[in-house]
Amino acid sequence: MICLENLTKYFPSRGGRQVIVDNLTAVFPTGASVALLGRNGAGKSTLLKLIAGTIRPTSGRVLSTGSISYPVGFQGSFHPDLTGVQNTRFVARLYGVDSDGLVDFVEEFAELGGHFRMPLRTYSAGMKSRLSFGVSMGIPFDTYLVDEVTSVGDGAFRHKSVQVFDKRNENAGAIVVTHSPPMVRRLCNMAAVLERGQLHFYEDLDAALEHHEYNLTLPPDRLRS
Repeated sequence: MICLENLTKYFPSRGGRQVIVDNLTAVFPTGASVALLGRNGAGKSTLLKLIAGTIRPTSGRVLSTGSISYPVGFQGSFHPDLTGVQNTRFVARLYGVDSDGLVDFVEEFAELGGHFRMPLRTYSAGMKSRLSFGVSMGIPFDTYLVDEVTSVGDGAFRHKSVQVFDKRNENAGAIVVTHSPPMVRRLCNMAAVLERGQLHFYEDLDAALEHHEYNLTLPPDRLRS
């Protein structure tokens, strides 16, 4: 279970401040795979980083009864001058897992070839996402945070990514940011729509997608709070 207690995060902006989450209290149930929906700029990726602890809230806190992955697709834990192998070993030490086993998993999964032993600064965005996804899926977390990474690569790679995700989801939960309705239905059993700093939870995926699609037709100042 992940519990957000009076969580607030804002950033300074020319207009005063940009509020991402506003005194938000919510619970992501244990073992649930929750699609996190919202228009571009709503703050979905920032909320994932708050849950992961990679950025600090302005106020409030995040509580969890289990381990949480870093947001897949976010390479903030990776050093650009280290190779893919070295970055993988660094993350293995950080989370206390076997580094050789994680390297073997990532090398087979990410399909980076010789680039796996080259500095991260030489990688394309897609290669970084493959590495990030592979490292995260190779570690047994209680909740996985996934930010659009299943859209990376060709059809065969996406299919493999979903298969690995399904395997992890047998014993773990997830919060998944995606703009793809088929992916929502394929990966998730709940959904939450983020708008104006608040979350609206749905057990009915179709109702959540309808809410999200309706929001996309409105100017931001007409979204409900």
